[in-house]
Amino acid sequence: MISIQSLTQRYGPHTALDALDLDVAAGEVFCLLGPNGAGKTTTIRILAGFQSPTRGSASIAGADVTTQSERARAATAYVPEIVALYPQLSGVENLEYFAQLALGRPLERTRSFELLETAGLERAAAERRVATYSKGMRQKVALALASAKDAKALLFDEPTSGLDPRAASDFAQHVRAFAARGCAVLMATHDLPLALEAGGRVGILVDGKLVEERRTSGLAQNELAALYLRHVRA
Repeated sequence: MISIQSLTQRYGPHTALDALDLDVAAGEVFCLLGPNGAGKTTTIRILAGFQSPTRGSASIAGADVTTQSERARAATAYVPEIVALYPQLSGVENLEYFAQLALGRPLERTRSFELLETAGLERAAAERRVATYSKGMRQKVALALASAKDAKALLFDEPTSGLDPRAASDFAQHVRAFAARGCAVLMATHDLPLALEAGGRVGILVDGKLVEERRTSGLAQNELAALYLRHVRA
């Protein structure tokens, strides 16, 4: 569903991504770990269509993210670290506005509330102005939009940064629910507990190279932490 081949990104003399190869299947959650500057956000930004790679290719649901960007974006939902919404509008109004842009048709209000409730945002909160929302509440609007789009691939960039442990665990449950519906999920994160709770596979990216890849089944948090530190400190 998400396919990356020899993806390379250079900024002048600096190489942010160095011939990255990665595949994420439908129904799978892959967590991309790594220090700041490792290339995680660059990977997400290329897949989301925000920039073109120097070399290599990437596709989502069979559509090349560079040459078939419209098709790729239609199949993708992107949730950044800080979800940008219109603060003067309510959560449900934001959902309906962005869904109209993405789908080219309006959502029924009943359907909007259903999507938000499934994402964890109750009706009373959905009717409040977004200016009063926490980061976690903003993310729930983004998750509801992903459901409205029936996205085939979800891209997350540091989604639990600043969330308390309970909110992070709730977020992991929503991610697993998307995967259970057949979505391919790629998540860039520093959150090792989240990676183990939500991810089926984890990869460690250092200096633009995928230096380690493991399945999370049977992998303890202290083992993952030791593995991570060994590569980052090398």
